[in-house]
Amino acid sequence: MLPIMIEHVKVPPIKCQGIKTKLINFITTSIKWDGNGVWIEPFIGSGSVAFNVQPQKAILSDSNPHIIKFYQDIQNGTITPEIVKEYLTKQGVLLSKTDDTKESYYYEVRARFNDNPNSLDFLFLSRSCFNGMMRFNKKGGFNVPFCRKPNRFQKSLVTKIVNQIKWVKEIMEGKDWLFVVKDWKEVVQNAEPNDFLYLDPPYIGKNTDYFNQWSDQDADDLAMIAQLAPCGYALSMWAENSYRKNEYLLKWDGEMVTQDHFYHVGANIENRNSVSEALLIKNNYLYTGNMDDIPIRPRPEKKIVQNEIAGQLDLLDISISDEDDFLVRQL
Repeated sequence: MLPIMIEHVKVPPIKCQGIKTKLINFITTSIKWDGNGVWIEPFIGSGSVAFNVQPQKAILSDSNPHIIKFYQDIQNGTITPEIVKEYLTKQGVLLSKTDDTKESYYYEVRARFNDNPNSLDFLFLSRSCFNGMMRFNKKGGFNVPFCRKPNRFQKSLVTKIVNQIKWVKEIMEGKDWLFVVKDWKEVVQNAEPNDFLYLDPPYIGKNTDYFNQWSDQDADDLAMIAQLAPCGYALSMWAENSYRKNEYLLKWDGEMVTQDHFYHVGANIENRNSVSEALLIKNNYLYTGNMDDIPIRPRPEKKIVQNEIAGQLDLLDISISDEDDFLVRQL
C-alpha cells in the first residue's frame, strides 16, 4: 500500500486552510504500511490525503459536521455530478447579477446555509468565500466574507468542480469507507494493531482553527494518546519557519522527515509564508529504502474536450488550479 509515488495528485472539491495537496507525495513516499488494516484520519479536513492514498478501508472523521455530511452525501448519492452542475450553474448566474458588496448574493446563500445547512450551499461557500478559508463563529455560523468576484462560477470552474465530485465519487466506490463526526480521542483510542493513524490536527501555535477550538492541552492530549495506540501513526505538523522552531514536536517519539512548503490559504498574511513541514512517523513505519524502488501510480489517460470559453482546452480529469488553488499544471 505505502510507500507509493502518485504521478497525478488530485484536488478534492472542498477547500480549507492547511490542505495537503502539495505534500501528498511527501506523505505517501515517507510512510511504510501494508494496508491490511484501516486507514484512520481523526482530522480529515478537505480529505486530500485519503482521496489520494485511496485505502480499501478507512475511518474518516472530523469535528466539522458539514465536511462529513458533504462526503456522506456524495457517497450515498444524495449529491451527484449532475446535481452539482445544475446547482452551481444556477447559483452562479444569481451571484453574477449582484455586486461585490454586502448586497452580494453570496451573503444570501451564507445566511440560508447558517439557518438550514446543506451540502450544496456548503460547497458554494467553500468555493466563493475569501481565500478558500473555512471558519465558523461560536454559534456555529459560517462567517467568511465573499471573495468579491461576482463572476466566480464561470463554466470552466463549474466543470472543474463537477469533475472533482466525479473523482471523489469514483474513489469511494467499492471501498469500505466510514465518514463520521466523532471526537478524535475516541477515534484514536479505537485503533487496532494493523491500522494506520494519519494525524493532521490544527497546527499548534498557528491561527488555523476552522470549526471549533484547539488548545495547547488538546495538542498535548493528542501526543499522549496517539503514542499509546497499538498501530502506526504519522503526524503532520509545521517544524519551523524563518522566525522559530516548533517545540511541540519534542513531545513526540518517532522519526521525522521535513519538506519546505508554502501556504497560500489563510486570512492573515503572516500565515501565508514558507515553512518547513514535518512528518513525524512512529518508529518502524518510516520508509528508508531507495526512492527508485517505490511503486508508481501512473497518471490516468487524459480526456481532452473543447472548453466552452474562448475555445480553450480543459482537461476534464485534471484539477487545473484557479487563482487560489495550489498548483497550475501546464498542459
